[in-house]
Amino acid sequence: MIEIKNITRSRAQESSAAIERMYITMRHLFNRGFYKPMGVSGDTLREALLSLRPEIYGSIAGDKVELSGLLYVIERLPIGIEECRFINLTSDEGYSRSHFKAIVPPKRKRNCYRIDEEQMNVEITRGRSDIYDILTHLTFIFIESHKIKNAVLLDDSGELTRDWYKLEQAVMQTKKLTQIEKEKAVSHLSHILGRSFAEVLDIYDAFAIAEKPDRFLHVIYWLGKLALEEVLQNNKRTITFSPILRERLGHHIHGEIWATNIKEVLKDHNLLNRPIHVISANMHSVMNSIFATTVLKTKFKEKSDMFIFEELSRSGADEVRSKVEVVAKEAGMISLPDSSGTNIDVQIFDTAKIDWKKTAFPTAKIDADAPVIIVMDYAFGEQAYETIDELLKPFQIEKDRKVLLNVESVSIMGKAGILQGGKGDIMIPSAHINEGTADNYSFENELTPEMFEGNDIAVFGGPMVSVLGTSLQNKDLLKFFHDSTWGVIGLEMEGAYYQKAIQSASKIRKSINPNVKVRYAYYASDNPLETGSTLASGGLGTTGVKPTYLITIKILEQIFNVK
Repeated sequence: MIEIKNITRSRAQESSAAIERMYITMRHLFNRGFYKPMGVSGDTLREALLSLRPEIYGSIAGDKVELSGLLYVIERLPIGIEECRFINLTSDEGYSRSHFKAIVPPKRKRNCYRIDEEQMNVEITRGRSDIYDILTHLTFIFIESHKIKNAVLLDDSGELTRDWYKLEQAVMQTKKLTQIEKEKAVSHLSHILGRSFAEVLDIYDAFAIAEKPDRFLHVIYWLGKLALEEVLQNNKRTITFSPILRERLGHHIHGEIWATNIKEVLKDHNLLNRPIHVISANMHSVMNSIFATTVLKTKFKEKSDMFIFEELSRSGADEVRSKVEVVAKEAGMISLPDSSGTNIDVQIFDTAKIDWKKTAFPTAKIDADAPVIIVMDYAFGEQAYETIDELLKPFQIEKDRKVLLNVESVSIMGKAGILQGGKGDIMIPSAHINEGTADNYSFENELTPEMFEGNDIAVFGGPMVSVLGTSLQNKDLLKFFHDSTWGVIGLEMEGAYYQKAIQSASKIRKSINPNVKVRYAYYASDNPLETGSTLASGGLGTTGVKPTYLITIKILEQIFNVK
């Protein structure tokens, strides 16, 4: 008789199962229309997140409040959300025409509206990934809020610690705290959070905003206060999904408006029949790569091109940035700020109007049929499929007349997590693997690792994984992807969705050239396998400038036939 072995699951398998549970649960809760995150309906989501223990959320499974993870999340949620018991996720339902003032989180483009003292409305116009992102962030802060509650609640009768009352006194002050008052409050706060005085002091100012220098105290107080009310008064926080959001999601409504706007502009400027190159990047690197070095050469004499790019990337460099933008517009650049709700701005470059001698590409070889470059800002997760899918569709000019776009290439440049190497390194993917599904997309990348050698930046080539959300990754799962035969070099959120849209348009629908060229390149924003190098450890600063411009220039050299 064959002995049956005890089968145990690895941490990578447990993590994979937890992500799958979260994915299914979030879709179920969305279809249901509402749930209470810290009630029975939120159990599965909380348990899955605690089982997963993502790197970005640090000590989520411990008793101490996680400070770096909390800062990362708070920067991506609207100011004041910690005070709200009711959070309503909506579509674009006309609040922009009301007296409500839009609140836009510092690190995430989404319009939010404070309806009253208890309710915050959050507009979801970027697809399902936006919902997964906000639900995991909210689950995290609610778990942390109950840690605060556990630290200050002495018994079931509602008796609270002295530290809590002292924190309340500090929060209720209307004026900015003096240094002595701040340090007293930090002392009480450190007891509540289970962190040292130095740890709390170090992160205190990172939460501050101009109108609320002591915002950290407010965030902790309100998170704890609502958690106490949940337990003592049974006032559960509730997340709802508006009927219109549930009706619209998945139907490409915002993506279709966005793509139609672009095609209308192409038509108005007689550019519809010209060769088109689509680039997904930020709103400055293509424009600066073409025009900045010649526009600013007198201001920055004897300085390298990379020095100029770094200066343009610094905060407060509005004056020099606007100089470049003015010249770009004179040379035919059309700027299209988003009005569709996708939060994806666009620039269109008509290369026929560019005087190449006044650019960084004086040897550009442009055919008589000069190409048109469409630069689109970064999409978010599944939104990448919605936008590119709509953009690559034929344009309906009249009732019985459609125009196929002459798309010659699609280039994607973005940030990603790296699994070997560090911040600022470059990744050149050979395939995209869609995490949680059997989908995988191999392609011939026009960019190769060899093209980037000799620039003092490490370059890696290989498959990359498109993840459900960067906030859902943990070391065990990423280690499996990296060490196994998958050989994954990095993770990002959009690659598989871009390639899915490109392949369906070129190979199945035949709406664009079947031999369309694709270029993918990413620079590392973090290494989630290294403690202290996750996204929660802070931004790239100027580290990302060099790889951003190296990638942009290589893309443009291919489009402009520069050898």
